[in-house]
Amino acid sequence: MTLQVLVVDDEPLARSRLRTLLGDCTSPTARVGGEAANATQAMELLRRHSFDAVLLDIRMPGADGLALAQAMRMLANPPAIIFVTAHAEHAVEAFELEAADYLTKPVRLERLQMALLKVERSSIAVRGIQPEAQPEALVIQDRGRTERVPLTEVLYFKAELKYVTVRTAARSYILDASLSELEDKYVAQFMRVHRNALVARNALRALEKHDDPDEGEVWAVRLNGIEEVLAVSRRQLSAVRDALVT
Repeated sequence: MTLQVLVVDDEPLARSRLRTLLGDCTSPTARVGGEAANATQAMELLRRHSFDAVLLDIRMPGADGLALAQAMRMLANPPAIIFVTAHAEHAVEAFELEAADYLTKPVRLERLQMALLKVERSSIAVRGIQPEAQPEALVIQDRGRTERVPLTEVLYFKAELKYVTVRTAARSYILDASLSELEDKYVAQFMRVHRNALVARNALRALEKHDDPDEGEVWAVRLNGIEEVLAVSRRQLSAVRDALVT
């Protein structure tokens, strides 16, 4: 499920920061359904729309976040409250209001995702929703962020020095793993075509002769979604032919 989130903070930069973090959330996913700069604006939105969670600052002009949280308890379907504040001294009061979590600024993505996961689990329990089965995925550390790449999107794995290149139709990733480990784990979905490469069985498109600048004429496999071809070793040639016709 994608959580609908209301962001309440009197500082535009703080709201912008939370929007960015929510956009980066992958488990669970979250969408900014509305923004408010004060308690009055927030209550107007809450009366008109349904939200799963409110990211709520405490110190704001007019009624503060604690007063707003108290008012939200009177709603027919109150959202979960996640306080987001630079001040840690209100934590006890926040949890007395049954807040789902209490985050201190600057908020880290991992900590926000943990808070949203609590909200998701609570929502599932209350509504009796069966969580959707998550597709099998690789967890890849890429340029300072953690990303889930569904296995169904991977076209091939190719060993490159100490790492493995993971190729999808859209882009390439670097994975710290060994090809043999990946082959053992995903033998049903991937097959070895060369000592340095595994390809997705359902991505196989063609087997053809290819001119290699170093080895001359060799056999290569072509995959759906990319123009790049991968060399096929003589040892694996028969297995690749069989996979193409079955």
